[in-house]
Amino acid sequence: MALPFDVKSTAHDPRALTILAKTIYRELRAEGYAANEVMTLASELLELVASEVKDRRDAPASSAEITT
Repeated sequence: MALPFDVKSTAHDPRALTILAKTIYRELRAEGYAANEVMTLASELLELVASEVKDRRDAPASSAEITT
């Protein structure tokens, strides 16, 4: 599932991501995940998003280099 970077931020309730984050955190902790495991998950999610953003940023530059 791709992140909807082209969707305006006003399209969603501004509290939605905070509520989602708290819900995910509470569910993970309730299932027995330790705080450091939750931090590892958060780190992995950030890495995935950063990689996708980097790929999108680099994509036009890469295709321009190929054609020249």
